Amino acid sequence: AGVELPEATLSEEEKRKASRRQRLLELNKDAATYYFYQLRNPRGEVAKEYLDKRKLTEETRKNFGLGYAPVQGNELITYLRGKGYTDDMIRDVGLARIDEKHGASTLFWNRVMFPIQDINHRVIGFGGRIMGDSDGGPKYLNSPETEIFEKRRNLYGMNYARTSRAGNIIL
Repeated sequence: AGVELPEATLSEEEKRKASRRQRLLELNKDAATYYFYQLRNPRGEVAKEYLDKRKLTEETRKNFGLGYAPVQGNELITYLRGKGYTDDMIRDVGLARIDEKHGASTLFWNRVMFPIQDINHRVIGFGGRIMGDSDGGPKYLNSPETEIFEKRRNLYGMNYARTSRAGNIIL
């Protein structure tokens, strides 16, 4: 039709924010992959038994990317550092806390992990259900709000509901 569309131009600050956001999403994806594989090795047996008891099929586990945070939770931090992420980035997505005395320590250990995805299937946070009562932590623990995870703007499983062709939805 001969109509010229304006090109979107981003300021340097906007480009920097977009690049950081993308890097944080990649970090969460790598963490989700780590948890996914932990569920499928011998250390994840207790979590597999829990999911079996809850009658969750392997297909459901794969579709939702369910995983396991091992008892030695700081292994995740070592894994993510090996992928080039800084402790500050790991903290900024809500996977760790940092203090001067102990350095970085993970928020999730000995838990079945539920990656929380946005409507575009990008991992933006995590929920975890503790395996056992002796760890003293809360039964359920979710990621805190972060630059990429706003709790009020996301609903677990909405990425699948959005593309479903069913005529209804159960919340």
